[in-house]
Amino acid sequence: MCQFTQRSSTLSFPKICNLFWRFHHTSTSHLCSCSKTVSDEKYQDPFQLGRKDLKNLYEDIKKELLVSAAEFKEMCDYYFDGKGKAFRPMIVVLMARACNIHHNNSREVQASQRSVAIIAEMIHTASLVHDDVIDDANSRRGKLTVNQIWGERKAVLAGDFILSAASVALARIGNTTIISVLTQVIEDLVRGEFLQLGSKENENERFAHYLEKTFKKTASLIANSCKAVSILGCPDPKVHEIAYQYGKNVGIAFQLIDDVLDFTSCADCLGKPTAADLKLGLATGPVLFACRQFPEMNAMIMRRFSKPGDVERARKYVLQSDGVQQTTYLAQRYCHEATREISKLRPSPEREALIQLTEMVLMRDK
Repeated sequence: MCQFTQRSSTLSFPKICNLFWRFHHTSTSHLCSCSKTVSDEKYQDPFQLGRKDLKNLYEDIKKELLVSAAEFKEMCDYYFDGKGKAFRPMIVVLMARACNIHHNNSREVQASQRSVAIIAEMIHTASLVHDDVIDDANSRRGKLTVNQIWGERKAVLAGDFILSAASVALARIGNTTIISVLTQVIEDLVRGEFLQLGSKENENERFAHYLEKTFKKTASLIANSCKAVSILGCPDPKVHEIAYQYGKNVGIAFQLIDDVLDFTSCADCLGKPTAADLKLGLATGPVLFACRQFPEMNAMIMRRFSKPGDVERARKYVLQSDGVQQTTYLAQRYCHEATREISKLRPSPEREALIQLTEMVLMRDK
């Protein structure tokens, strides 16, 4: 886990809450003014800047998924429809360019670095297919899930196949260090899912548990993919750590905002039902912060919101508390850390775009 997460895990939950509250009042205005400077003077649209390297991304992914069975192909093509923003591959190619420029002023993305972007999207999509089976989800990205259309068994096999194709593409890179870095992602995804299945009785341990789960399920993929392209582009271990720390902090912030949107956004905007985490029995950041003001939520957390009316009551408590606000402040903290790390690299349009990306993570509404 990142330094901030490790540090917070040693604090009691009330101290964590107070720390974030103090941070908001002392630092948030400073963060905003810094972001404005970057936006106004050096604005770089990450999606525009990364578009060149992501051209034909989904077509190349489909080439990795060549299968003869028509139904299997249809399932694999279902998620790789080219309609997503390709958030993770975009971060990867921007990080690749930023590290290449930092090292030797090279402005080209290596073929192996682009392969990492492809592999990252494949691993991410395979994890979504499996998550939807575990959660018995009905919709994802505004359309029916694979498991709802083809059934759970075939959905599991489709996810496995995408993951195996990603592994073949990874082996083709031919770099044992890169293989080690990216296979760590798969291990973290599994461990994160197990963490999500459990919960801590001690409320002081719950937040550390939640952040560790968040890192493993969401941030590890971004962190290790960024590290992988930095290794391919630059021999300096310090640069590898910068790339990793940036990806980790952005990844955690991304998930924190996702957890906020589960309470504040409409189902049509999200492309999936709201309060989904509560219905799955999960206590995310807004819930854990809300417990400080509504201690009666602790019993609901322990029974995973299983009694009739628990989900509705918990959602009401969260919206009446400052849980959403505190979780947003925490996401700001992680984005600030990401900006601090990436700012250590030599200035480049790609570096500025990665800084701009932290703003976009905080401002997104779906």
